[in-house]
Formats: sequence, structure tokens, C-alpha cells
Amino acid sequence: MKTRAALDRRMTSMPVLPPNHPSIAPRRVGVLLVNLGTPDATDYWSMRRYLKEFLSDRRVIETPRAIWWPVLNLIVLTTRPGKKGKDYDTIWNRERDEGPLKTITRAQAEKLAARLDGAPLVVDWAMRYGNPSIESRILQLQKQGCDRIVVVPLYPQYSAATTATVGDKTFDALKKMRWQPAVRMAAPWHDEPFYIEALARSVEQAYAKLDFVPDVLLVSYHGVPQDYLEKGDPYHCQCVKTTRLLRDRLGMDENRLRMAFQSRFGPAEWLKPYTDETVKALARSGVKKLAMVMPGFTADCLETIEEIGVENREFFMHGGGEHFARIDCLNDSEDGMDVIEAVVRREMKGWVD
Repeated sequence: MKTRAALDRRMTSMPVLPPNHPSIAPRRVGVLLVNLGTPDATDYWSMRRYLKEFLSDRRVIETPRAIWWPVLNLIVLTTRPGKKGKDYDTIWNRERDEGPLKTITRAQAEKLAARLDGAPLVVDWAMRYGNPSIESRILQLQKQGCDRIVVVPLYPQYSAATTATVGDKTFDALKKMRWQPAVRMAAPWHDEPFYIEALARSVEQAYAKLDFVPDVLLVSYHGVPQDYLEKGDPYHCQCVKTTRLLRDRLGMDENRLRMAFQSRFGPAEWLKPYTDETVKALARSGVKKLAMVMPGFTADCLETIEEIGVENREFFMHGGGEHFARIDCLNDSEDGMDVIEAVVRREMKGWVD
């Protein structure tokens, strides 16, 4: 029989865990919403840091490094930060001093946490490029006792340049961790009925508020280079399926609901038809009333607010159009939150009832 003195010696010799050691916190499941990213400010150097991180990602730009490095550092990062900074400045959230994508993604996380209140969950959010970083939020989730994490890239359609690069950054963070949490990457939801229904309702609600009936609804997705499709990226096919399902749900034909791809960059051929060229062609053809919706974006950002709502609106109006409407993304609306909640509940099965 061990004496009291022996037991005391054994207890005093045991290591003392630091207060933030993950084994101390109660076990929980983490949910990490991840969106593309936003600069920390609109000045030249903030924009340059953001663009350098974004355009240095080999998933985003697959051009060989020997060719792309001098183009990026000597041309793009010299000329583009100033121009893009001015564009961001037009949509900047002055009250919070941040881009709208950060504001909306935070709101989505907060509303999701409220909807899932009572479950053993911790909900957080991150940006693939910029702050808060994926690595910082994974570490924070672990400190809060999360031994399992569902990572939700906020892209309904899968692409190596979006969804996969979130996975890359997540796994880079895990490589540095002695005690890794189990991680699930949420699958895309481009053809899920709850997503198509939410999109259709957003269009119907927007139409009900207009003082005109659009002749055409143009569905615009962020583009990727054409050779990504040829290499096996499923993005184009998933965009086509989303469009077809939305068209069927709204009861529109291919003339009234059309698809295009925006935001092309550089001289390479990208997925077609191009949004800007389509908008100009519609105006030339006599279309007077145009509405645009962007189903590939879960939150409004520079590409939806400025590129669509300002740049493409000008293309249409200067080409002879008379009425133009930009339909908001689902954002943190009730329908938008229904979609995110449904995705998270789908991915948590077996972890949380």
C-alpha cells in the first residue's frame, strides 16, 4: 500500500499544464466560415500586401514562376494597388474601417452562432487572404476546446482557385500543430435544393421592389482561366448546373435568364461568355431593362458592388439601356443564413446531433 507521502511526491512531480492547454477546455466542435479576403486598408501598401498574397497563390495563378514573378513584382504590384485601392475606397465600411466582405462574413458567423445556440459548438470566421488568417482562427478554436473543426469555404461552386486553396491553408496550419484537431472541409452546395430556393427567392423579392420588369436576368459568376476547366476543374460545370436549376425554378427560358463570367485578369482566355461583353451586347441588341445576380458570391464585395453595380451598369446605360438593377448577394439575410446553416448541419452529422 502506497503511503500518503509517496502519493504526495508523485502528485508534486506531475507536470503542470499551462492554462491555455487544449486538454483543459471542454470538448467542442468548431465551425470556421472562410471567405476570400479583403485588404486591411485602401492605401497603396495595404493593397500591395493583400494583392501580393492573393496573386502569389499558385492555385490562383498557375503561370510558371519564372514568367509570373517578374510580371507580378515589376508590373502588377507597381500599378494595380493604387487603382484597386481607389475602387475599394468607394465601397469601404467607414464605421468599422473595413471592407464589406469582412463586415458581412463576421455577421454571418455571429448569426450562425445564434442559430446554433445550445449545441456544443464554437463558430468563428477567417479570410483566406488578409486578416483574420485561417491559422490564427484554427489555433483559437483549439484553445476553446475544439477537437473537431468543420471548415466551410464560402463558395457554392468548387474550384481549385477558391475552395482548394482554403484546404491548402488549413492543412498548412495543421502541419505546425503537435495536437491536430480532426477537420472536415465542407463540400460545395451548387445544386442543393435549399440553395437554389434561396437564390430564387432573392430574385423574386428583388423583382417585387423594382418599378420595372427586367427583360433579361444575367447570372454572373467569377471567372477562371479556360485552361483550368481543361485540366479538370469542375467549376464551370457546377456554375452551369446552378444556372439551369435556377432557370427552372424561376420558370425562365434561356433568353430571359443568361449566364456569364466576370473579373477576368491578364491576356489569357477565361471562361466565356464574358460578363462585360455580354452586358454591352445586350444593350446593343435592344434590351432596355436588365437585372444581374451573382450566385457564386455568398457576400457582397468589390466584384459585386463596384464591378457589377457601377462598371457594368455604366456599360449597359451608355450602350442604350434604360433600367438596371444589381440584386444583392444572399449575405446575412434570413435566406442566406438558411443556406449556411443547412450546409453546416449537413457537414456536422455524426459529430453533433
